[in-house]
Amino acid sequence: MNIKQRLKTILIIFPASVFVSSASAQEEVLSTVITPAFQPVTWERLKNTEAEPQNWLTYSGSMNSQRYSQLASINSQNIDFLELKWSYQIPEIDRAETVPLVVDGIMFITEAPSNLTAVDAQTGRVYWRYEHDLPEDLRICCGRNNRGVAILGETLYMSTLDAHLVAIDARTGNLLWNKEVADHQAGYSKTAAPLIVKDLVVTGIAGGEFGIRGFIDAYNSKNGDLVWRTFAIPGEGEPGNETWSGDSWKTGGASTWLTGSYDPDLNLIYWGTGNPGPDWNGDVRLGDNLYSDSALALDADSGEINWHFQFTPHDVHDYDSIQIPILADIEISGTQQPVMMWANRNGFYYTINRKTGKFILGKPFATQTWAESLDADGSPIRVPGMAPTYEGIMVSPPIVGATNWYSPAFSEQTGLFYVTAFDGEQEFFKRDEEYEEGERFTGGGGRYTQPMDAFHSAIRAIDPTTAEIAWEFPIMPRSSAGISTTAGGLLLTGSADGYFFALNAFTGKELWHISLGGRVHAAPMTFAVDGKQYITIAAGNVVYTFGLRD
Repeated sequence: MNIKQRLKTILIIFPASVFVSSASAQEEVLSTVITPAFQPVTWERLKNTEAEPQNWLTYSGSMNSQRYSQLASINSQNIDFLELKWSYQIPEIDRAETVPLVVDGIMFITEAPSNLTAVDAQTGRVYWRYEHDLPEDLRICCGRNNRGVAILGETLYMSTLDAHLVAIDARTGNLLWNKEVADHQAGYSKTAAPLIVKDLVVTGIAGGEFGIRGFIDAYNSKNGDLVWRTFAIPGEGEPGNETWSGDSWKTGGASTWLTGSYDPDLNLIYWGTGNPGPDWNGDVRLGDNLYSDSALALDADSGEINWHFQFTPHDVHDYDSIQIPILADIEISGTQQPVMMWANRNGFYYTINRKTGKFILGKPFATQTWAESLDADGSPIRVPGMAPTYEGIMVSPPIVGATNWYSPAFSEQTGLFYVTAFDGEQEFFKRDEEYEEGERFTGGGGRYTQPMDAFHSAIRAIDPTTAEIAWEFPIMPRSSAGISTTAGGLLLTGSADGYFFALNAFTGKELWHISLGGRVHAAPMTFAVDGKQYITIAAGNVVYTFGLRD
């Protein structure tokens, strides 16, 4: 951290009356800064998050990404006594998509565009703030976003919009190392929280709308050296390259712009991949376009692809498969199975064997018109004539999908999988387009012919043993919030018009809500300090923390 950044930290922590102008006095004030106290986050702690439910140590709460908390002090019986305890105003006005981490009473909040702040989780008092300098010539698709960080030991790891990975001292906010992952001028960027696996920092890449070639990386957590890189598009001579016509694989997209999951028993990392490029004109990339729109299972030590499951071969509707894979062991037809649960942007829900990658079952969970059904292997049986045309053709789901990047959840208590679902339609059209490095390469787009509030949006609970919808809770207008569940029988989520909800996770009945005044475009999380449970959610550019009335 340079002196300019250090002085910014002082201004946040201390009132103006404390700030002095001389360099010597500034250094004296610096020496009085309170360093946040927490125990180093070991790999053993990350593998066993269920042993410390008071903390939220990963983006999805655990390696299996269930977003289920064993905390139950706040529950369906006392939720009416929930009240705001503190809020933190993010200095940038971009909408917040952050899911903070909480480690032993310290909260780490990522901010748009690529900043990071440490606060007291009970009071919101700021300890330090790190600002990442960004170039002016960014190429980004969908907003100046940053969704979260990872922690190992006493170091935080953050992706940045200019396609860097940075390591930050969690006690001071000092920059430890800064690695360029890819060239931002070519359209590469990074928005997602990394995933820690053993001593590796595993991270994906964004930029599918710019003709990039997607990949998943693993970096040495101590020095930032690249350990392995697995491309989401096979190169020449590699199995799967023949699924791309000509040289189209070189600009084929398949970005990896969200966070994955990990099974320590199988030593497999699970990661979703995005749409092939150009998005809507498949004429220039004939074939199935592996491994776009797929779930990849990677050997954690080598990055080698153990298996893949392609949800939408030769996608021409922008149905990214970047949803977060949720892992659980459940009983299906009398047999306990290790599964991966996935509600896909294409409108279908899937239960897949996470050891083998074999399809178990699947059904639509939202309105879709592009496929008749899934075959015995889980591949879509397409409806003829639904590909985009130059004039436009109406298809469901629309480009935003039946769901999108917002986190789903699974409750060990109810056995249900929960997803933010959208029933909509859109006219898809294609156009001819030449690739130019650093420029958008999409080959078309979409048009809504009705206002968004004409469509139906809901939180849907799905039985993963049958793929049947157990219940739904309508949310209007369209929701783009993630979901978390708790042992208190709660489901927590939000809406585009700024409401934060608590539902009964068994029935979907609304138990409590509050208006936060800004779009909820993030996922909630929960933690405890000194035996008191809290719930945190970002809305607009504010992070709100709630607790029970004293």
